[in-house]
Amino acid sequence: MAPIVFLCGIMMMALLNNVDGKRDPVLYCGACRALVDELLYEIRKVNPKKTVEVGSFRISPDGTQEKNKVPLAKSEQYLTELIESICEKMDDYGLYTDPGTQEKSYKRFAPRENEPFISEDFNNFKFNPEEPGTLKYACERVAEEHEDEIFSLITQDVDNLADKLCTVETDLCKETLHSEL
Repeated sequence: MAPIVFLCGIMMMALLNNVDGKRDPVLYCGACRALVDELLYEIRKVNPKKTVEVGSFRISPDGTQEKNKVPLAKSEQYLTELIESICEKMDDYGLYTDPGTQEKSYKRFAPRENEPFISEDFNNFKFNPEEPGTLKYACERVAEEHEDEIFSLITQDVDNLADKLCTVETDLCKETLHSEL
């Protein structure tokens, strides 16, 4: 019985290694850019004067603890909570086809709170009932796989965060695939 279980285990491992499906570049690039767009929008809403104390739990030889104040929007705790919930907003995005170039990208079509509604040519949006779930899943994968890069780039105040994260750091977007959200 043990050899059969062992053989089944090896077969499962081989199958799992070969099932590493191809990622749709438009979907994952769109998910990355939408993730960055939503993160930056939420971070801009935070009062820049709000700070939190961060530091280590280690006590120095003189009996004190090192604590620093950092802006709330750049704290690991805030960013972690934000990243855990940000992909829920992918329902506000749709697959958009540029009428001139036929280039496909994901764009926000739903207005945000207290922002004017900007009408797009809705004939160029593709609304598929499964699409938001797919974009949400891709967003969750991007957030999970690249959380460290996201934290690092946000705390460094990098210009063009979407380009830096999605094109340079993660290689999810190619130069020709990206468009501004």
